[in-house]
Amino acid sequence: MALENKKDHLIDSFLDSLYIEKGLSNNTVSSYRNDIKSFLLWIDKNSSNPLSINDSDANNYISKLFRDGLKSSSVNRKISSIKSFYTFLQKKKIIMKSPIADIVMPKQEKYLPVSMSEEEVERLLNSPDLNIEIERRDKAIIELLYATGMRISELTNLKLTDIDINRSVLKVFGKGSKERLVPFGEKAAESISLYLKDRKDLKSKEIFLSNRGTKISRGAFWQRIKIYIKRENLKISISPHTLRHAFATHLLNRGADLRSVQILLGHSDLSTTQIYTHIAKQRLGEILKKHHPRG
Repeated sequence: MALENKKDHLIDSFLDSLYIEKGLSNNTVSSYRNDIKSFLLWIDKNSSNPLSINDSDANNYISKLFRDGLKSSSVNRKISSIKSFYTFLQKKKIIMKSPIADIVMPKQEKYLPVSMSEEEVERLLNSPDLNIEIERRDKAIIELLYATGMRISELTNLKLTDIDINRSVLKVFGKGSKERLVPFGEKAAESISLYLKDRKDLKSKEIFLSNRGTKISRGAFWQRIKIYIKRENLKISISPHTLRHAFATHLLNRGADLRSVQILLGHSDLSTTQIYTHIAKQRLGEILKKHHPRG
């Protein structure tokens, strides 16, 4: 029991350092917790001391994750969490050296995010019925997601004080509480202004509210999106990030430079943004084949 309490204390101390020192979001910290606890539970079942494991233990765990059907991206995330935990233990002099510092990360498969065509986005944007109050709210959300490329989690956390309708710009707090200013267009401004006229509870700080007057959740809004996809009979498989992907891809298709798209998306690393160039090039290739006389 004493060892169990010690492990919990070490995990809590590590997670506190992520939250306080690195400013990571609650969701990210929760992912770290789950990754580390799953690993330590596996270590317990294999009768090993978590403070004296070796790279063989770690490699066996990685093999187990792949046998469970996890993709390289998920395995890499879990390894990264565990490495960070043991690095923390080393810095605190609880262990002399991280036993998994030299573990090689599995090669990650290339992933191209699913996007939507401009025509599909247009149909989705025009689907909400502006004679219905809840659909006026949905229209404002969809317009803003596509106009800014922000994450749904960023949008649901938007406060009334974060948006300047007159200047058509909003303040977004992204991963790691990093702040960025993002402009938006006339259509989004019109939809937001129309929605704000419906707001009955102006005491709430968040812009977008549920029917109960509380902050709308990511899951609840995603259920609303599915209504419009079905209504428009859009034969696409999309995720909560699809409008973000469409935002980036359509900007690049129309000549935006990669660095500007990186800033708008809030990516700290340009290589993260570069994946959209593959989609844009693919789209340009399709246009060439369709319209060029020698295509």
